[in-house]
Amino acid sequence: MPRVSQDQLDARRQEILAAARACFARHGYEGATVRRLEEETGLSRGAIFHHFRDKESLFLAVAEDDAAAMVETVARNGLVQVMRDLLARADSTETAGWLGSQLEVSRRLRTDPAFAKRWAQRAQAITDATHERLRRQREAGVLRDDVPLDLLTQFLELAYDGLVLHLATGRPPGDLGRVLDLVEEAVRKA
Repeated sequence: MPRVSQDQLDARRQEILAAARACFARHGYEGATVRRLEEETGLSRGAIFHHFRDKESLFLAVAEDDAAAMVETVARNGLVQVMRDLLARADSTETAGWLGSQLEVSRRLRTDPAFAKRWAQRAQAITDATHERLRRQREAGVLRDDVPLDLLTQFLELAYDGLVLHLATGRPPGDLGRVLDLVEEAVRKA
């Protein structure tokens, strides 16, 4: 029997994550049954759970994958850019799935203490990346210096959460680009 390379295993894992993201977004965690996951991925339960211990691990991997991508973007370009990118892709199927996953993470944070405990590190990584980006911006002289960095970090996270909720609930983007301009102006040095 031919051996499967690590690249092939990694590619399959990414395919499963993408399909599972869509399934969780469409049906929620509870509604994303193993049968639905099989249908969405086109794989058997054995093939799916060869890569992930169980549905909980699969969902957490989807959420962690999203958080890691977000941390990268925040570190490189800032949280406002994450929001602008999200707004620019608001109509795409991939973004709809990602937004649904974000709402599902929020729901599970409220209702599942074990999940919330596991998720705390991921949330902290996003906060840390935002705070570090703001610190660098302040050192460069482009960020206002009359407000503590922790407060600016919370402000941007609140704006992000509001944007995610707005888009995930199907409300039209409208003039949110200008709203993001206001958010950005609020943290910049005058």
